[in-house]
Amino acid sequence: MENTTTIDPETRVGLLSLRVADLDRSLAFYTESFGFTLLRRDGGRAALGAGGIPILLLTQETGARPFPHDQYGYTGLYHFAVLVPSRTDLGRWLAHWLGSGQPLPGMGDHLVSEALYITDPDGNGIEIYRDRPRDTWKWVNGRVQMATDPVDIRGMLAEAQSSGQPWTGLPAGTRLGHMHLQVGDINQAVEFYHGVVGFDIVAQMPTALFVSAGGYHHHIGMNIWHSKGADPTPKDVAGLRFFTIDFGSEAARAETLSRLEAAGVPFTRSGAGIVLQDPWHTTIVLQVGTASDVETAAELDTVSVIA
Repeated sequence: MENTTTIDPETRVGLLSLRVADLDRSLAFYTESFGFTLLRRDGGRAALGAGGIPILLLTQETGARPFPHDQYGYTGLYHFAVLVPSRTDLGRWLAHWLGSGQPLPGMGDHLVSEALYITDPDGNGIEIYRDRPRDTWKWVNGRVQMATDPVDIRGMLAEAQSSGQPWTGLPAGTRLGHMHLQVGDINQAVEFYHGVVGFDIVAQMPTALFVSAGGYHHHIGMNIWHSKGADPTPKDVAGLRFFTIDFGSEAARAETLSRLEAAGVPFTRSGAGIVLQDPWHTTIVLQVGTASDVETAAELDTVSVIA
């Protein structure tokens, strides 16, 4: 691929926080059905993850309305994507999901990955996926080649069964792989996420945009399929509170901060995080490193939210 890096190649997304209507209901879904481990609960807040690493923070907003997923609605979350280490892990997850009485997920073989799609009880979209080896990804003129083909779920399930490994929840090494957002305008998304934050454009079409760091297929996807010109998600609707962009060093984050200042994008310092919003009021926290322990994640969750 063409090297057009404008953001440090070690940059990635790391942690997200959701607003939910009923924390008990969401915890049952995310632990029993989805496979996260509950790391901490403190009143109306909880932290979940895999291998002891926090990935998802939940905050109860009693009575919050469901997010209008897959219909015209608001800007905000389209889905968040959980990356598992291997195809066997994805097949083991699918066997558990179906075995617990859940319906067959949506699916897509994207050439660079195999992905399954579900929604949580509040209408938040979730992708769970595995990457194919990077040396099999195809690039043309600096753009990654992706598709939406059928997934060989029979082969995936057979591979998981032949491994002989029982389901014990999402394995260590599972992490937040990428975020997919509903935005109001693609050109404006290019200006902000590429021109200001600094991500590389890896795929673009009139209704969608995909950006990344370090040659990944995408760390953030954006579309206007249900949100062209739409309003931000109201506070009484379940959905995304914030997500983090994790930098490999303070110097790498400083480069993005300098672009934010030059573009006149306001931001605040909150603890170790830099908090800002994109043009559609989606809150983003820029941090150095990853919130690898539940104490750091919990602190971030309580002090960093604008929305």
